[in-house]
Amino acid sequence: MDNRKPKVLVGMSGGVDSSLSAALLLEQGYEVIGGFMKNWTGSTKVVEGTEEFIECDWRTERRDAMRVAAQLGIPFMTFDFEKEYRQKVVDYMVKEYAAGRTPNPDVMCNKFMKFDLFMKEADKLGCAFVATGHYARMEDGKLLAGVDPNKDQTYFLCQMPREVLKRVLFPVGGMLKTDVRTEAEKRNLVVAGKKDSQGVCFIGEINMTEFLQDYIEKKPGKIVTTSGELVGDHEGLPFYTIGQREGLKIGGLETPYYVVAKNAERNELVVSSNFHEALFRDELVASEMNWLVEPKLSVFTCSARIRYRQPLEQCNVGVVDNGKLQVTFATPQRAVTPGQFIVFYDDDVVIGGAVIQ
Repeated sequence: MDNRKPKVLVGMSGGVDSSLSAALLLEQGYEVIGGFMKNWTGSTKVVEGTEEFIECDWRTERRDAMRVAAQLGIPFMTFDFEKEYRQKVVDYMVKEYAAGRTPNPDVMCNKFMKFDLFMKEADKLGCAFVATGHYARMEDGKLLAGVDPNKDQTYFLCQMPREVLKRVLFPVGGMLKTDVRTEAEKRNLVVAGKKDSQGVCFIGEINMTEFLQDYIEKKPGKIVTTSGELVGDHEGLPFYTIGQREGLKIGGLETPYYVVAKNAERNELVVSSNFHEALFRDELVASEMNWLVEPKLSVFTCSARIRYRQPLEQCNVGVVDNGKLQVTFATPQRAVTPGQFIVFYDDDVVIGGAVIQ
């Protein structure tokens, strides 16, 4: 009698989380295929007047993923999504910054790469499921927060297509990060001690200002306070974000200043030294809502966060004209940033997410 479970395509990035995910699924009886997404190989930069292609370390990451697949004895495939990644993630990111907003490329990477293109490759291979190393859980077709509060990644999953939820597995979502390391070491996985990757999804650690300057022309302007006092100069509004303190060219002032607004019409960066008054808001408007659980009421109370790892905050949500959401928090929130995502929760269940306007 064949007791094997269905076939699953595991997104293997070369890190410990996805590697252990593949190992666990194999032990649970699934027919496992490892898949590496080649989304970003590098970018062209002008160095001393000459264009040079600066390659990222994707080859190292793929090598590590291949080593784990070989260790587990599972098939391994590489999928080239670089063209789509540049269009759906990098172009989106640059366009949003150029418009004065602060995007979240990791959310779009999950939406378009891992749970769309990768899912389509799973279909071609006859896989019933797709699995990743995200710290999240699936129960009865609903997305739940990961058990480890310091690693829960559901914020980045808020734009997942609802129709794929029943076909997604998160094998390490019910574990603490320390336990993941321990279990990887028990299995002698070759990446058990590897450091976690940081930075932008598939691009890695970058200086965002330097990265954007390869795509967006500098347009210098003035830095002014909320009262209109001229205090410095900026290199271009796209290179700054709400709440930013470091990197401001403000000379001779001992009091720290924070970015509180961007005046695109006057090309002015607005700053304030009054941290609380200028940076905290108790209301916001959001759009482009992706409901993972359709709300039964047009006005409801839930929890939400407006950035990764932020503690959940109570709020009231109302659907207003053109499908936009009016959100009112019980406690004022710091640095409500246009372009970022607000994600809604009912206890551990992710209701959905929207773009802050």
